[in-house]
Amino acid sequence: MNLLSKRIYLFYFSIIAVVVSAILLFVPGLPLGIDFTSGSTITYRWSDENPSQEDISKSISNAGFETSIIQSMGNNEFFIRTTDFGQNGKERIDIELEKLIGEKPVTLDTNTVGSSVADNTIRNSIIAVLIASLFVMLYIIYAFRNVEQSYLYAIAAILTLVHDVMVVMALFIIFSLFIGSVVNSIFIVGILTVIGYSVNDTIVIFDRIRENLTINKSMEFINVVNQSVRESITRSLGTSITTSIVIFSMILFGGQSLRDFLLVLLLGVIIGTYSSIFVASNLLLTWKYGLKK
Repeated sequence: MNLLSKRIYLFYFSIIAVVVSAILLFVPGLPLGIDFTSGSTITYRWSDENPSQEDISKSISNAGFETSIIQSMGNNEFFIRTTDFGQNGKERIDIELEKLIGEKPVTLDTNTVGSSVADNTIRNSIIAVLIASLFVMLYIIYAFRNVEQSYLYAIAAILTLVHDVMVVMALFIIFSLFIGSVVNSIFIVGILTVIGYSVNDTIVIFDRIRENLTINKSMEFINVVNQSVRESITRSLGTSITTSIVIFSMILFGGQSLRDFLLVLLLGVIIGTYSSIFVASNLLLTWKYGLKK
């Protein structure tokens, strides 16, 4: 079985996925939370009657906050994101919301992030991703130092990593249109976890290629890669399926606060498994043969 016999189609598919992801990152763009844009959030709960999102939005607008996002969380709970409350903004919102049904809602949580904090979060997030990528590249170059052109393995791993991160973010944007997910600091933790998972899976296959190159020195490189993928695919799929089942269960039965983080992990596991098998090895073959063979 030649798993790489149709590699050119998978290669084009991945290129198209990256291009579409790049477009989505600009239009409509990532749904940034207050960790990145500054502003205030508040979670309310009504004990008896459940008001509509339209009524809540109108009440918040009457309080002087015309730009707001209201998300229903079930159980008469609503998550509200708007501009900075300031000194007495929350009190004005409470008064307007009480007029809705004559009941003052219970405040479950409030959070305010200033513009300087948001700017620092953006800068630190970018630095964290760049440092993680740099250390991944240095580690692979060192670990594969006895392999010819070891830097190509590092470049392939980084390009695979970029592919995974971009596609995961694009899928997150699509899901956010339906479930109201936002990018916050825990999203960055999820992306860094995806980077680690993607690199781990890629290195497993690269390590198998390195071993088979040593054992089968006379075998053509494309056959070595194909054999290595076949020997690794069962382990990769088994690990990914069991991990995905656990994450999906946590999404279904876990708390709302971890939903976005778990969604990023689930997407990362699925995309990372695909890329380690069909993108990383594909890139090595492209360096060696180009696209025609």
